[in-house]
Amino acid sequence: MGGSPAMATGTGLACQRERFSLPPGEHYLNCAYMAPSSRRVMEAGIAAARSGGTPARLGPDDFFRGCDTVRALFAGLIGLDRPECVAVVPSVSYGLATVARNTVLEARQNVVTLEGQFPSNVHGWRALCDTSRAELRVVSPPTTGEGRTAAWNEAILEAIDGATAVVALGSVHWTDGTPFDLERIGARAREVGAAFVVDGTQSVGAAPFDVARVRPDALVCAGYKWLMGPYSIGVAYYGERYDAGSPLEETWMGREGSDDFSSLVRQGREYRPGAARYDMGEAANFVLIPMLIAALEQVLGWGVDNIAAYARGRRDELLGSPRLAAVGIDVGEPGSAHLFGLCLPPDRDPERVRARLASLGVHVSVRGPVVRVSPHVYNDAEDLEALLAGLEASLAWPTPPAR
Repeated sequence: MGGSPAMATGTGLACQRERFSLPPGEHYLNCAYMAPSSRRVMEAGIAAARSGGTPARLGPDDFFRGCDTVRALFAGLIGLDRPECVAVVPSVSYGLATVARNTVLEARQNVVTLEGQFPSNVHGWRALCDTSRAELRVVSPPTTGEGRTAAWNEAILEAIDGATAVVALGSVHWTDGTPFDLERIGARAREVGAAFVVDGTQSVGAAPFDVARVRPDALVCAGYKWLMGPYSIGVAYYGERYDAGSPLEETWMGREGSDDFSSLVRQGREYRPGAARYDMGEAANFVLIPMLIAALEQVLGWGVDNIAAYARGRRDELLGSPRLAAVGIDVGEPGSAHLFGLCLPPDRDPERVRARLASLGVHVSVRGPVVRVSPHVYNDAEDLEALLAGLEASLAWPTPPAR
């Protein structure tokens, strides 16, 4: 099912469930875990896989054209006027390892991260700090309650000082959608000369991101969540700080003149301009790249503002229901429009509730102490009703006896 996404006249984006192959009776509210492939994306992958039977039709340009299309589409998604600053990466950890490789860290310095941050944006910094004998400065959230989001943002700003070399965080917190004030945090990082490194995996594609306003030195995104693409491929923006860096892999495609196959035996040492030097090996993947292109075109066709507004409507509809409070669920601060957490009563096991919901065809995640809900454009009122009913059924279990 190709073509442009359907728009509801005068009301923004209509529910797009018909563009997916979600089974009837399945209520998938878990895009933060993994996006379901749309029919358009699946068809692109199938067609690309079939084309592998005729490799004689592949020319030198085909090894570069798809990646360059991805660069241009992702640049359009984040308001970037230099698509050559985008690299094709296999994962967030790869994209961030590239940043760490090009970061000089001294013993007196520190790297600021967040408590409970996704491990891909922690392990590399911990290893670099260990090697350099620098400090990994982890900013903990304040206690739950009103004003928690603002207080956490202030704590991050206070943690950044003259010895900070890197500020590395997600655009939102991946467990409960806590939004971070990237513009203020980025400005503070620039004041002290620190690199500002953002993992945008859990918001880019579902919430507006303007690279000119946020001004990250690096922005890395996995493709299989809110970009709606396949697994094992992603994108990374690298700013001027990394224009002359060293890649993780010394690929032949990352060199000047690599599109002239007849001259590869005489290939020189110079890298291609921009971020192409940071592309993973075999970045031209002839199945995943067409799928990612289809996904990015689809997201751009829907419009990120429309996606965000649609998700906000579903979130507000759910969190506004008195049925949540009736079963003891604390919604706290609402998190992001597309990703938020539900705090269960303290005597309820979140994993047990998740499993019970799954048995009823309702799919969410448990991250830490919360049930994480992440709606997208394929979700409708029926999905929210199924979640509410499932929570009521799950939380009606008797409290287990004390041991």
